[in-house]
Amino acid sequence: MQSRAHQAGFTLIEILVVLIIVGLLAALAVFSMGGSSQQREMENQVRELYLLMQTASEQAVLNNLEMGLKLTEDGYRFIAFQDQNREWKGSGERMFKARSFPEWMVVTEFIETDAPKLASEEDDLLPDVVFFSSGETTPFELEFTIGKNTDSMHVIASDGFSPMEWRKPGDEGDQ
Repeated sequence: MQSRAHQAGFTLIEILVVLIIVGLLAALAVFSMGGSSQQREMENQVRELYLLMQTASEQAVLNNLEMGLKLTEDGYRFIAFQDQNREWKGSGERMFKARSFPEWMVVTEFIETDAPKLASEEDDLLPDVVFFSSGETTPFELEFTIGKNTDSMHVIASDGFSPMEWRKPGDEGDQ
């Protein structure tokens, strides 16, 4: 009697172990891509705000009017100072419409409070940042993070006289 010939192939246990490992790797890949999509979306949001702020600053100089940025609980809007009635009103231009941030995005603002306001404190549309017709702005720094994670922090800042700057994560070493 001959003993059984050695059979080639995989056992059920070996196949299950490989399937579990592949499943874990796939879940890890999906999880890590989800975080980077938030980072990409945050970068797009900050880029849009940065470009709109530059445009508002240029519009203020070109049209000889003061424009402002009003930060809200969940977003921002641009407003313009009306010389006739000495108050701030929403900008009529479509590009300056009100926008909102994603719920997970945290905006921390550091804004000079002694800067000129151009209106009374009772004005409900008092801007946080003013873009003056002289080309100056209110000194400010806006920090954008995903929740409390400061590893991927974006910063838009100006000292009031220099052009605005946008610092992305990793840019700190360049200064």
